[in-house]
Amino acid sequence: MTRAAHVPRAADVARAADAAHAAEAARAAEEDSAAEEDRAVDQALALVAGQSSREPRFVAQAQPQVRASVQSPRQSAGETSGQSTEHGPGSSLGTGSSGGSPRQSSDRSCGHSDDRSPGHSPDRKPGNGTGHDSGRSSGQASARDRRGQATAWREARALAARAGRGAAPRTQRLSLDRALGHVLAEPLAALTDLPSFDTSAMDGWVVAGPGPWALGRSDGGSGELGILAGHSGPAPLPDGEGVRIATGARIPANATAVIRSEHAHVDEAKGLLYAQRHVVPGQDIRPRGQECRSGDQLLPAGTLVTPAVLGLSAAAGYDELVTVPRPRVDVLVLGDELLTAGLPHDGLIRDALGPMIGPWLRALGAEVSAPRRLGDDAEALQHALTTSDADLVITTGGTAAGPVDHVHPVLAKIGAGLLVDGVAVRPGHPMLLARLPSGGPYLVGLPGNPLAAVSGLLTLAEPLLRGLGGRAPEEPYRVVVRDEVHGHPHDTRLVPVVHRVGSAERAGSPAAGEAGAGAEHVVPLHYNGPAMLRGIAAADGLAVVPPGGVRSGTEVEILDLPWASATPWTEGCFT
Repeated sequence: MTRAAHVPRAADVARAADAAHAAEAARAAEEDSAAEEDRAVDQALALVAGQSSREPRFVAQAQPQVRASVQSPRQSAGETSGQSTEHGPGSSLGTGSSGGSPRQSSDRSCGHSDDRSPGHSPDRKPGNGTGHDSGRSSGQASARDRRGQATAWREARALAARAGRGAAPRTQRLSLDRALGHVLAEPLAALTDLPSFDTSAMDGWVVAGPGPWALGRSDGGSGELGILAGHSGPAPLPDGEGVRIATGARIPANATAVIRSEHAHVDEAKGLLYAQRHVVPGQDIRPRGQECRSGDQLLPAGTLVTPAVLGLSAAAGYDELVTVPRPRVDVLVLGDELLTAGLPHDGLIRDALGPMIGPWLRALGAEVSAPRRLGDDAEALQHALTTSDADLVITTGGTAAGPVDHVHPVLAKIGAGLLVDGVAVRPGHPMLLARLPSGGPYLVGLPGNPLAAVSGLLTLAEPLLRGLGGRAPEEPYRVVVRDEVHGHPHDTRLVPVVHRVGSAERAGSPAAGEAGAGAEHVVPLHYNGPAMLRGIAAADGLAVVPPGGVRSGTEVEILDLPWASATPWTEGCFT
């Protein structure tokens, strides 16, 4: 065998070195990207937190330096191909693109499903900027600029969560009968040992020493009934003696065990008690401190107060709980074309968001005022925003750049700071998150299309409210999806799904088959266009579909709906 067979050639060594270098560079780039995303979040929050009330400014103007790391790939594609970005990133979405704006304009029309092609934008035509931009505040970014600053979906959620956690902490004391559904503001520590004394776990006989046992009278003054729960401590039990005892009653000193009634036999003639099974010292006795000792932490801060938490709190000695006040939310419904009753007619449509948003927010742990319908009135919107004393204001519609989309101009006029101005997600691209000046409330602007608004609720409002309400961030989880799910070429897509447990055949994928019969999986639902609620009404979660889509059998992240009740997919809600 020649030496060449043993020694790598110089070219092979060089290729291996290049491959190692490329892998190391990829890892470094990934770490830099994650670090840059964190820096972008911190910088955006700092911009809003440091905004001076003496010199109000529209933070969107400063956003390019914050979001340079999340520049829309579609914008870059449009520039590379020589296409104008005047019509937004949607103009370069590829085959099937209509060339329309990917941002839903006022998003309140009853649009069609976006399933016609991955690149087709189902949103309303882009707002005609003729004569509109010229009337805006000089501090407001143009619609074209805002589209180029769309925030990555995960970064948008991180910004919302950090904003909520950064709010000044507040606490309140509530009696146990009022604390249900609130969140603990501090850890729950035991105020006593549980149980606070040795107790009987069963009805039966408490005995001392080996048997048989003489029927004694050491019953604490309760006569032939024996030792009962709720009575003062019984007298010590002499060795060789047994006495009746009830569940929960205090164990007398010197006792060895409790014998259940069904495991004992009494010889009345001899006055003796016999055990029908072997007696183990300590059996059926709950020793003091078995569950916890005084001072032990029972639950951490941020725990939702459920009925079981109330029971534990009462057992541990609490009359009141220190909780976080529920965030207060105002809901402003925008749009002149909305009806509150009857069938759609003459260009008017029913308001689907007014009835939906309030209950949804309550399920997320908020106190919500009755929705206020402002129509397309910029002055009314400005007055509502500047006079709100809520922690969060939710607006529906008007977040794009149409002639009656007033959210951006009004925010610019009052000097609000934008944390998120458009998110790279479908549906719901034109959602936004802002902070009103002088420490005012946060504002989440939802698109007007119903499913797009749901996307905004789960992307921005839910993590923000978790922070404001003192709740810990929800741990993400992933489940196998059955069926292929088409994705958007560049944006994250949120698709309604329903959880199922079934055989590998029903799961319909090799990955599900590996789990065997009873494998958990999710099934994507139809009617998932931005203007449709039929799919989400039947769903118990939204699948987070990355750009490009996923094949059947792929694990996808799931966003729970707050009322989903099937374990392990939800904690439940008690509001």
